This record gives sequence, C-alpha cells and structure tokens, in this order.
Amino acid sequence: MRNLLAAVAAVVSVAGLVVIGGNSSAGAAPACAVDYKLNQWSTGFTANVTVTNQSAPVSSWQLAWTFPGNQAVTSGWSADVKQSGNKVTVTNMPWNGSLGTGASAQFGFQATYSGTNQAPTDFSFNGVSCNEDVPTSTTTTSSTTSTTTTTTTTTTTTTSDQQPVGCGTATLCDGFEEQTGSTPSGKWTVGAANCTGQGRVSIDNGTARSGSKSVRVDGASGYCNHIFFGTPLTGSGTVHGRFYVRHTTNLPMAHVTFMAMKDTADNGKDLRMGGQNSALQWNRESDDATLPAQSPQGVALSKPLPTGQWNCVQFSVDPAGRLSTSLNGTSVTGLQVDGTPTQDIDDQWLRKAWRPTLTDLRLGWESYGDGADTLWYDDVAVGSSPITC
Repeated sequence: MRNLLAAVAAVVSVAGLVVIGGNSSAGAAPACAVDYKLNQWSTGFTANVTVTNQSAPVSSWQLAWTFPGNQAVTSGWSADVKQSGNKVTVTNMPWNGSLGTGASAQFGFQATYSGTNQAPTDFSFNGVSCNEDVPTSTTTTSSTTSTTTTTTTTTTTTTSDQQPVGCGTATLCDGFEEQTGSTPSGKWTVGAANCTGQGRVSIDNGTARSGSKSVRVDGASGYCNHIFFGTPLTGSGTVHGRFYVRHTTNLPMAHVTFMAMKDTADNGKDLRMGGQNSALQWNRESDDATLPAQSPQGVALSKPLPTGQWNCVQFSVDPAGRLSTSLNGTSVTGLQVDGTPTQDIDDQWLRKAWRPTLTDLRLGWESYGDGADTLWYDDVAVGSSPITC
C-alpha cells in the first residue's frame, strides 16, 4: 500500500476498491484501509474484504458500510455479517478481533443484486469514517474503475444465484454447530478404510458457510495420506446429497477424491467424487471407470472446483445406476449417467452393469500421487428427495 499523506483519501486497486481515510488534520493517522474485491456474475457476487487498522490497537472491531444499490447479503465467513436495509455491519470473530496498528483481518460474504453492482465507499471502522474526506471526483473515478475491472475479470458463472435453503426432508442434515470437541464426533467418525498419514480433520470455529463452525480437512499429497470423516446412510433407494465445500488449491492433474460412498452391491468398493486433469470427476473403485471419460473432450464437459469460495455440490444416485451432478445450482454435463452411453461422458462407465447400494458418506481427501489441499465442509445433507442449494 502506498505511503499516506494527509490529503490522500482513496485509491483504486485493479482487483477491487481500496478506500483509505480518517481525520484529515495534519499528522493524524487514517482510521482504516479497506480492500473490497468482487467476484461477480449476472445476479450475485462474492466479496473478499481486507480491513486494515490504521489507528490505535483494538481488541475488537466493527466495519460498516451502506450499499449504493439493491445488494442483499445472504451469507458470510470469517466474520459476523449482518444487513438491515442497505446498511451492512460486520463484526469480528473471537479469533480475529485483536488488531494492532497496521494489522489486517480478512472476511468474505455472498450477496445478490440486480442492475448495477457499484462498490460501497462509505466504510467506517468502530464508528469512525474511513473516507469522510474523499473528494467527489476521486469517488466517481473509484466507482467507475472498480465496476469496469469487475466486469472484465468476472466473466464466468462459478457460483449459483440460488440461495441456501433448509434441508427439507433430509434424513441427514448437519452444519456442525453442535460439535464441541476438536474433531468431529457423534454421528461422525474420523479415519480411512486403508491407511492414514499426514492428513488431518478438525472442527474449525472460525470458518463457516453458516453459523460459526465447519469441518476442516488438511489433505496431504502422496499415497496413504488418506483421511475422511464419515457417517452411515440410512434407508434404501435413491440417494440425494448436498454439501458445501471451500478449498484453497486448484484440483491437480493427478487423481484425487474428496467424497466417497461405500457400495455394498459392488463388493464394498467405493463410489468416489473428486478430480483429475484439474476438473471434477466421479470414479468407481471396482473397475476405475471415470465420469466423464478422461479424454480432452470429456474433461471439457466437466468443470473445475472454484477456490476461495463456498461451492454447493448436489448429486443423486439411484438403484438403476443413474447419476446426476450439479455445481452451484448448474448441472454439469460431463457428470451425468442417464443409462444411454454417450461418447466422452458415460460410455466407459456403462460398459459395466452397475446397480449401486450406497451405505455411508465420507468427506475428506485422498491423493493417489501429487496433490495437497485444505478443504472446509459445511451444511451437509442427504435424503430421499432432492435437496437444493
């Protein structure tokens, strides 16, 4: 960040809006700096926000702003994000409240909008305005530049415009808010069917899609570093699942798994969801069939798993062997089995008669070569009817 002069009130970063401000009297320290970076699609967006304390050290903080349009927050992480009308108030979590002079905290949120999505400029930090002295011309330039940059850099729809809803008739519905220990317990068991190593599973009290908790998986690379947390599935018939996952590293070229279900009708082998060639795939352990086929054409019909945001993964598997998959509310063409072989999608998959009976759900990380990742899971649901994002 550039050196501050008394007359400086706001600057623009190419990735988002940076506001610097406070008392403009000679020698006074500015109240805060805010770096507001957008990832936008047609009806919604996520924002990653960094707030830097430019005043005296604080043991807690609250950042506030007013949306200039009809933006509406739907969820947040790493802070308590609340909205009343156009006013948004963000309060620190217990673990990131203490900020010395020059120290920063990061948080994010997801929101909807229609029309234009102009970035806010009236940030305040613990009740002190961060940009009260911003000149009108600078503010106009900041808003225009921020909007132009966002339009240029966010041309893909990587997050659904569907808003989270309850679990409905799901027989398993868990946001992990009742977990009191350092690792998942109760209905959940931590481990792996074959071997474990450096991978770790823990309850994270500071990162969550909803509430204040999620399950964190530190997935290591290399064979025999497998680690999962799992629970039995009850009932029979079609399995409809939904979970939210956030991760830090792009899916590797090598094969990895982040969800597995035991198939007792396939000699107890796993039906696995993960990635290969940097895109999502299903894998059947018994014959190593993949969905889609790992040809260039097949991989192109799948999608990567976006990093740095909560992703909603939905799937359905029925006893006839049909399978469907959606990412952030959008069906993924390469991750469908409809019973009719389609080249580069399910033609390899359907060479074997497959009539699954799935008896558990495990979330975690399994690497078969290169590939380490840190993942968070939240709002997991499984039932006998589809569960929306």
